[in-house]
Parts: sequence; C-alpha cells; structure tokens
Amino acid sequence: QVQLVESGGGLVQPGGSLRLSCAASGRTSSRYVMGWFRQAPGKEREFVAAMLSSAGYAQYADSVKDRFAISRDSAKNTMYLQMNSLKPEDSAVYYCALDLTGSSRYFSAGEYEYWGQGTQVTVSS
Repeated sequence: QVQLVESGGGLVQPGGSLRLSCAASGRTSSRYVMGWFRQAPGKEREFVAAMLSSAGYAQYADSVKDRFAISRDSAKNTMYLQMNSLKPEDSAVYYCALDLTGSSRYFSAGEYEYWGQGTQVTVSS
C-alpha cells in the first residue's frame, strides 16, 4: 500500500507564496505520475500540476502556469508544490495523488489510485 501525507497549507495574503509537501511511503514503481489537485467549496476537484516519470517533466493547468512549480526529492520520497503570486481564487483544499501505472491522462483525477488527506490553502487579505 501507499500512504501520502501533505503539509504546508495555511493562510497567505494575495501575492504571497506557500510551499506544499507530499511525503510518500510504501509501494513504488518505475513508471508513476505524481499530481496535485485542488477543490474549492461547491466546485469539482481540478487538476493543478503533475510530474510524469516517463516524460521527465511536469505539466500544469493554465490557471497556475508560470506561478506554480512542482518538484521532487527522490531521496526523501517527497513531492513539492511551490506556489507563488497566489490569488484568492487559488484558495482550496489541495490534494496530492499518485498513479503507479504511469497513465498519460495525468489531468484526470480518476487515473490516480492513491490520495493524501488534503491541506487547506486560503489566500485572503
């Protein structure tokens, strides 16, 4: 089994920055996709960013491109989401997710087998 534990959420003013962490433990695979999703109240869970092991690069939603950056520390089995220039519309519960099949549909929540518990990000003055 796999366990994902997120941390790093909180309250930040517009224009500020936060870094989310997602620590993974358990089963691994040489082909994987690690992703970040978010869900605001009354809205569907939406794709934010993903790191694809097969491609060796990251993909981002248009709404966060050039503001957010995903990275991974393999030694610590931890994924990060650096969020800069935060806007009130970025407020949501952020979830990390792991797909051990290496699906190309990285933008679809249904492709991920494992999920963290979520961490709240609130952007407000």
